[in-house]
Amino acid sequence: MSAFHFQQFSVLQKNSGMKICTDAVLFGAMAPVNQGDRVLDIGTGTGVLALMTVQLGAATVTAVELTQEAFKEADINFNNSPWGEYLEAVHQDIHSFALTADRQYDLIISNPPFFENHSKTADSLRNTARHTDQLPFADLVSIAEQLLSPQGLFYLLLPAHAVAKFSAQALAVGLYLINQTDFRGYAHNEAKVSALTFSRTAEVFTARLLTIYEIHNVYSRDSEAYLTDFLLRFKKQSN
Repeated sequence: MSAFHFQQFSVLQKNSGMKICTDAVLFGAMAPVNQGDRVLDIGTGTGVLALMTVQLGAATVTAVELTQEAFKEADINFNNSPWGEYLEAVHQDIHSFALTADRQYDLIISNPPFFENHSKTADSLRNTARHTDQLPFADLVSIAEQLLSPQGLFYLLLPAHAVAKFSAQALAVGLYLINQTDFRGYAHNEAKVSALTFSRTAEVFTARLLTIYEIHNVYSRDSEAYLTDFLLRFKKQSN
């Protein structure tokens, strides 16, 4: 099976529509997790974000996944990790989950489908993971507003071109954009994706531009600071 190995856990990813990528790992490493948070991961895929939030200090993570193939793989990844008792994989669409949810969450995290009206491939799992057919932005905003605790944070990764539209929809239901970190590959690139943090409370908005690589295969100082506790290449050798 195809697996991606981190310092403290490994992720099988053969059956997930979306494989491990640098943007998603950096997004997870930057998650605004407070110690003891109760986290909801919408569209968990391989479960990598759920695993990263537990490593960062979350008390429990409920990871909801629509496709059976990815759900099974995430469940295996959770059980094979050091934190299996704190992670719950749920095979359900998030709409149905929200209808019966009896709790709210301190942090809602998602790397959601984001292509609207784009051509699709023959890979149905990849289509589900990448296109908004099953989870339009308006639905995601509504569900996050319902399930977010009063002081909670909603954290997601979107393409840069979708930020304005999504932020306007979030504001309409009382979720304020308080932080935006734009990711660009190299200093000469434009930002392609943005990590966004929303809150029920209007706070001073902060924005930054993060360059991932200095040169090919060499991380910038900023991105290395986030990834140093996760990627094997930064693992400190024991004496």
